[in-house]
Amino acid sequence: MFKKLLALVLVVFFTQVIHAAENLYEKHYKEQNDRGLKSLKVDPDTKLYVSNHSDVDNISMLESGYDMMGSTGFEAGSITPDMALQHAKSIEADVVLVYSKYAAKESPLSKLEAIKEAAKTTGEVDPELLEEAEEQYKYYASYWAKMPMPLLGLHVIKLKRKSNEDESAIAEEGLKVLAVIKDSPAFEAGLLRGDVLLRLGNVNLQRPEALSTAVRKYQGKKVEIAYERNHVSASTLATINTIK
Repeated sequence: MFKKLLALVLVVFFTQVIHAAENLYEKHYKEQNDRGLKSLKVDPDTKLYVSNHSDVDNISMLESGYDMMGSTGFEAGSITPDMALQHAKSIEADVVLVYSKYAAKESPLSKLEAIKEAAKTTGEVDPELLEEAEEQYKYYASYWAKMPMPLLGLHVIKLKRKSNEDESAIAEEGLKVLAVIKDSPAFEAGLLRGDVLLRLGNVNLQRPEALSTAVRKYQGKKVEIAYERNHVSASTLATINTIK
């Protein structure tokens, strides 16, 4: 009986050592796209920032000229943010943003039920069940790479609204601006987050793909951009960059 218990304790111990060495930020990482995005620098000096507001941070990173490489999300006990930095360095990210919040603590009642069940079946109790439950946290990290200055400098989305008649989704006019990259042609032209783009040159903007096509068409040229701001029509001129 003693040998069985000792063996079980050793198995638990070595399992904990393996889990401690495992980088959960790496294990649960998911790429944002299939472009193999990474830092433009050969040996990036990856920065780690701990924050609380991912939605605000995402817009700020886009406006600063970064693109998201991927993200990680999982629940676990207490884990140092340095593990996120280690993974960020391994995938050549310029910045990693880390978030965590308290999730839960294992219920004493559920642990008691597990002990009772073990006693009824094998007559042996896993030593882990006798330990105090570890507090659990929700972790999330996003990984970012700095991009070259774009041709125009906008992140947009196609919005849809529900019809009052049949509740079906109806595409709204134009493309809504999610973020304007600082110092880009769009930034210099005075476009703002929340504007709705309607036309670039002679290209009507009803799909994000149309904006990409129009920007390539007019690269190196000054072109008129028609848009709406707070439901008021307006226009501006932007000089589109060229592909280097």
